Amino acid sequence: MRKNLERAIKLISSKKIIDELSNQKNSLFKTFFPKSKYNFNLRKIKNFKKFKTVIIIGMGGSILGAHAIYSFLKHKINKKFIFIDNLDQNLLLKIKKENNLNKVLFLIISKSGNTNETIVNSVFFSSFIKKKNTIIISENKNNSLNNFAKNKDIYFVKHDPSIGGRYSIFSDVGMLPVYLMGLKPQHFKKNIPSLIKNKKLLSNQIKKILKTNIQKTKVLVLFNYVPELQNFMFWCQQLLAESLGKNKKGFTPIVSNGPKDHHSLLQLYLDGPKDKVFYIFSSENLKKLKVKSKLFGNQMRHLDKKKYEKIKLSQKNALINVLKEKRIPYKEIKIKKFNESKIGELFFTFIFETIVISRILNVDPFDQPSVERVKLLTKKFLS
Repeated sequence: MRKNLERAIKLISSKKIIDELSNQKNSLFKTFFPKSKYNFNLRKIKNFKKFKTVIIIGMGGSILGAHAIYSFLKHKINKKFIFIDNLDQNLLLKIKKENNLNKVLFLIISKSGNTNETIVNSVFFSSFIKKKNTIIISENKNNSLNNFAKNKDIYFVKHDPSIGGRYSIFSDVGMLPVYLMGLKPQHFKKNIPSLIKNKKLLSNQIKKILKTNIQKTKVLVLFNYVPELQNFMFWCQQLLAESLGKNKKGFTPIVSNGPKDHHSLLQLYLDGPKDKVFYIFSSENLKKLKVKSKLFGNQMRHLDKKKYEKIKLSQKNALINVLKEKRIPYKEIKIKKFNESKIGELFFTFIFETIVISRILNVDPFDQPSVERVKLLTKKFLS
């Protein structure tokens, strides 16, 4: 077992993966650095910063990253952002009813420029979409969004064709929304160059992945105790599922929330099939809200004057103890700061780990052939 592990570590070294990323034809590696260039013009974007409400329309990787950032850093953002990433008529009608759409900025994102759901949702707002209040991000080719932008003289930002949606968080797709939020893109990438240079840290990440016997894993449970990370979980879920689930390989990433799912799914997780790995997300950022449980008598005395976060922390520690008892592999990710560099590190770490796992499974992390097949058939059924 030890010899196999050492052999695998040599074959999948952090240096090899970083070298491979930096030598690729796509521009993904370049986006990791604070001084990376964008296709959007800062001078022109400044004209759009006056809007206090922004509606982002997109699907999958075109929108999940920006939504994750907004949820994690909402305490620093003084604007209202609305995210539309599904076909939900009730949501559209609610948005129309609750917002003055003449005073809203629309940001429409689709790599292909022909994403069905993005086009349909944009059509709903078509009478409000104008040159003065709309930005479109898409590939600079003959597609619906690009042609629409040209016809209506709408500000158009080129989507790098070599970067897939789920890897685009550090490109224009993620960083233009960041700028509109009043944040600085370079702050998200502040610590990534040092992470890339820290070969020991990256090698340890690879060792931990290999020790979990990831080839036999069927389910990865993203168990989250940090509400601010909820939308980051959905970004992770897409990244892992779409990058690794192919050639009858991969595992199912499931998002669970603690402590809520202690009372529903935990029994299955702990006593069901032994085919799972846990990633536990926690925070020790103890807030002031306390419980006053004397009202319910001595039986609940253990809760009295405890902070809500302290109770949640105890539940998380109890789960980890049981995982150890049952020898279920897990990793804990502790959130100590809620700032740009922290979530930037998280994005990079999961991108790096996904590419590592793709090498272990011997799959291409950058394509999604079955997704494209469903898109093709959808078009056929609608024709």
